[in-house]
Amino acid sequence: MRVLPVGDDALLVEVASGEEARALHAELLRRRAEGSLSATEIVPAARTVLLDGLTDSARLASELTASAAPPAPPRTGDVVELPVRYDGPDLADVAAHWGVPPREVARIHAATEFTVAFCGFAPGFGYLTGLPQRYDVPRRATPRTAVPPGSVALAGPYTGVYPRSSPGGWQLIGTTDAVLWDHARVPAALLSPGTRVRFVTVGSA
Repeated sequence: MRVLPVGDDALLVEVASGEEARALHAELLRRRAEGSLSATEIVPAARTVLLDGLTDSARLASELTASAAPPAPPRTGDVVELPVRYDGPDLADVAAHWGVPPREVARIHAATEFTVAFCGFAPGFGYLTGLPQRYDVPRRATPRTAVPPGSVALAGPYTGVYPRSSPGGWQLIGTTDAVLWDHARVPAALLSPGTRVRFVTVGSA
């Protein structure tokens, strides 16, 4: 674990893996909830956690540097279910990469419980983990200039859903009608770090 100062009242904590980042994020949220940590923002990423608005960043930096990574927290909370039609234009390519028929890609993906590791790229876009490493897929060699909203996609170890039309290089395997970002909703984002997610098949290849 490496702790880096960011300005006067923020720290960036680097860890060795996404699992460690998820565990650290959960532990820091727990400390803030019990009142032993003062931070206005606790933001996870792939292998980092950013803490902002700290009242004693030097003390916390020393404490974190001397501590080991916390154990992975148990999965808790309700599961968000996203209906999905496995009709994406890259479904056959992903099936070939996995060495299975397209229907098996849909079955494996829908049978997996995912967790939102972190959010980014666009409002409402969550990076979901859960598939075993053998199902990692590369990004497309040529990104699309416009990916339709609701596209369910894979890249590396992650699953994601495009909340709005945007350029993207992920492999598109399906489509959902779920609204990932709605500024009139509280909270606006359907998914947040730590959220458990399942994809429920409403159509397949």
